[in-house]
Amino acid sequence: MSTSADPLATLAALPGVTESVNAVRTAVDRVYGHRVMRRRSNEVTSEAALRGARGSAALAGADWALEEVRRRTDFGAGGEPRTVGAALRLTAEAGQLLSIWRQSPLRVLARLHLVAAGGAEGDERIGRPRQSGEPVDEPLIGSDLPLPDADEVAGRLDGLARLLLAGSEAPALVTAAVVHGELLALRPFVSHNGLVARAAERIVLVGSGLDPKSICPAEVGYAELGAAPYMAALEGYASGTPEGMAVWIGHCGRAVELGVRESTAVCEALQRGAA
Repeated sequence: MSTSADPLATLAALPGVTESVNAVRTAVDRVYGHRVMRRRSNEVTSEAALRGARGSAALAGADWALEEVRRRTDFGAGGEPRTVGAALRLTAEAGQLLSIWRQSPLRVLARLHLVAAGGAEGDERIGRPRQSGEPVDEPLIGSDLPLPDADEVAGRLDGLARLLLAGSEAPALVTAAVVHGELLALRPFVSHNGLVARAAERIVLVGSGLDPKSICPAEVGYAELGAAPYMAALEGYASGTPEGMAVWIGHCGRAVELGVRESTAVCEALQRGAA
């Protein structure tokens, strides 16, 4: 990460990033201009939330069909149902945390982990960054990416919070991608880091004003692009090189565009009276 006064703005100037930012802005503006959004935006938001939760759960190992997620109610069991339930809870909670995020991002992250790990009452590891020696359960990443130790996690989380609170002229896509990538690279909690990272990205995209109605679920795009490209792009972020960072931001931008495409299809279905 650059040591300039505005490192996020420095990332925004990397080759290829401006193109990603512009493509996302164009796509988002287009779906917000759809005639369905004038009267039925709440329905689009609700459907985007469901589809985004499904996509995030898929990346966490619970790749259920959308209609299965829509139909099921038994999310208290372990395994995949628990993962899907966590994704649904996070999606619902994220929209309630925007004002707190602007004041205390770390407090929001702790809350997101607590929500994701619902039902783990009495586990002192829940809702706080992991401590030295505590293992991390993150199947998607596994041992492919070096795991920072607890001291590094604490320092980098504090740095991320200070960066966000300081504000930046960087586009929302860049800030959201950095939040997402940093949380995935750090894996600050003992579990559910991917779900938390994607929920935090959603908060940034909504709170920034890029997607104020939360109708552009990037999680849909990540799932559609697939786990292997997701991990390859994350490795680029973790490398810290300009090229790697640009690849990660571009991947995040493409995911948002695919989320826009999904919600555009929802708008078209509502317009036809088919949804």
